[in-house]
Formats: sequence, C-alpha cells, structure tokens
Amino acid sequence: MFRKKKNDNVYEEPNQRIKQAKAKAKGLAGGIIGVFVVLYLLAGSIYSLKENEYAVITTFGVPKVVEESGIHFKIPYIQRLARVPKTINGFPIGFNKETDEYMASESFMITRDYNFVNVDFYVEYRVTDPTKYLYASENPVSILKNLTQSYIRDTIGLYDVDSVITTGKNEIQASIKDKIISRLNEEDIGIQLVHITIQDAEPPTQEVVNAFKNVENAKQGKETSINRANQKRNEDIPAARAAADETVKTAQAQAEERVNEAKGQVARLNELYAEYQKYPLITKQRMFYETMEEILPDMKVIIERSDGTTQTMLPLESFTGTSAQSAGDGAGAGGLQGGSSAASTFQGDGRTGNISSGNTSSGSTGAEKDADSAEEEAGE
Repeated sequence: MFRKKKNDNVYEEPNQRIKQAKAKAKGLAGGIIGVFVVLYLLAGSIYSLKENEYAVITTFGVPKVVEESGIHFKIPYIQRLARVPKTINGFPIGFNKETDEYMASESFMITRDYNFVNVDFYVEYRVTDPTKYLYASENPVSILKNLTQSYIRDTIGLYDVDSVITTGKNEIQASIKDKIISRLNEEDIGIQLVHITIQDAEPPTQEVVNAFKNVENAKQGKETSINRANQKRNEDIPAARAAADETVKTAQAQAEERVNEAKGQVARLNELYAEYQKYPLITKQRMFYETMEEILPDMKVIIERSDGTTQTMLPLESFTGTSAQSAGDGAGAGGLQGGSSAASTFQGDGRTGNISSGNTSSGSTGAEKDADSAEEEAGE
C-alpha cells in the first residue's frame, strides 16, 4: 500500500507542474494581448494633423472641425476622423495627362458659327467648409466637374471659332468662372472655384490648325507693332510739347523785351519832344551833334579831285608810313586848287554823298548862325 501511494505521488507532481505552466502561459498570453489592445487603442486615439489639411471629428454623427496642426486625441470607435485638404487642387477637362491626348467626349465642341473645335481646360478649386464638403453632397468634386462642363459648352456656343482660338480666351474664361461661382454659392457644398484656364483650343484637323496659328501669329505681330507705335508716341509727344513750350516762352520773352524797348523809346521820344517844345533850336542842334557822334566814327570820307584821283580823309591814316605822306601830298594838292571844283564823297552806316568845298564853307557858316540864334533863345 505504501509503495502504491508512493507511486501516485510521483505521477501527481508532474501533472501539477504542467497545470502551473499552462496557467502561467495563459496569464502571459493574456498580458501580451492586453498590451497589444492597449497599444492599438492608444494608436487609434492619437493622430497628427498637417498644416495643409483639416480634420473633421464626428462624434455620434455630430461633426467638429479641427484646423490647428500638430498631435491630437480622439476616442477610438466613438469618434471618427476624416481629413480634408486645405491646399488648392485641380483637374483637367478635355485632356488626359497620362496619355497626353484630347478626350473627345469632353473637348469636342461646336461654336456659334457652326465650326468644330477641341478645347481643354484646367480647373482649380479649394475647400471652404470641410463639414459641407464631406456631408452636404456625395462627391462635390464630381459636381464641380459636371457644372464646369455644362457651362463650358454653353459659353463656347456663344462665340465664333476665331474668338475661341485666338482673341476671346480671356473673356470666355471670365464668363465661365462667374457662372460657376454663382452656381456653387447657390448649391453651398463647401467648395469654391479658384480659377479656370483654357489650356489649348484647336480645330480638329491639322490644316485648319496651321491656318489659325498663322492668323494668331499675325494678330500678335499687329499688337506688337501697335504697342511699339504707342511707346514711340508716348516718347515723342512729351518731347514735342516741351519744345513747343520752350518756343512759346522764348517768343513771349522776346515780345516782352521788344515791348519794353518800344515803351522806353516812346518815353524817351516824349521827353525829347517836351524839350523840343521848350527850346526847338537847341534841341535840333543837340540831336544833330548826337547823330554825328554816332555816324562819324564809322564814316569813310573820300575826296575826288578834278583829275580823277581820290583821297581818303576819314578815317585818318597813319602819318608814319608812305601812305600818310601821299595822303598829305594829296591833301595839299587839293587845298591849292582853290578855283577848281573839288568834290568830296562820304560813306558810313549806309550813307554816301558828295561834298564840295563851297558847300562845306556854307555849312560852317550856317552852323555859326544856328549857334547865334540858340544864344538869343537862351537869352530870351
């Protein structure tokens, strides 16, 4: 019996050890699972937000917008996170970026003058309200694309093909943009159009494409020439106006100078006339002497003798040379010919004349008489 019991204890001890090991393994596995659960919950409750995105946290269907960047917390399985970009995004219409080809279903259009044209656009938009962007519509970007295609075809149909391809692009873009912005404000889906641009507009065939390119190049050349002409005009007109102003001012200055000079001469003549009324003879003599003072320094007097030779009397020549000696001889010869009719010729300031010896003496006698009469007037 004792041997049997001893054998039972031997078998029971390994079983207890096995049970204890299993219990420990279960406890360790449970701990590891608990750690993973905790880490998972922690990972699901922490999120990082970038500067170029919004976070919309929904708690039991109630949304809340988080705009600040950084690390934030949320309750796992209760709060849901949705990220919305703040940056400007865009998409093409009528063109496939991957294949670099036109998409005929979007780009092929008809103009007002019943011509076909391929036009592709690029649309840029941004999110203004993250909550409405997520929950006001199922796919706001798709709605924007459909509205844009509709307004593009409607607007292109109002213009002729020449305007669509060459000169009317800016006007078309502005018209489409205004229509889309107005419609998005009515729909209020949390998205806003930033810009819409015509990337390219070409006819369907290559021959027409080349013809329109030539037309566009010619129009650009015309605009360049006009701009150059306007630049030249803007440079020349101010210069011409400045020259005209300078000429006018110079003329005004000369006119003022001449008027002042004429007024001075009139004042001097009035003063002289007043003196003349008081003393006529003295005034005449003074005027005569003043005139002679002005004329005689520039006057050239030449005496012509009866034999045809001439002698210069004024201005006086140098007495040191032979010309002075000959002039003296000529003057002596002229003085000795008392009975002959010697004539003198004078020039100066455009005045010329012949003076005879007899007239000279009579002139001196007349001057003496004028002096006597002047003394009598002064005495009176």
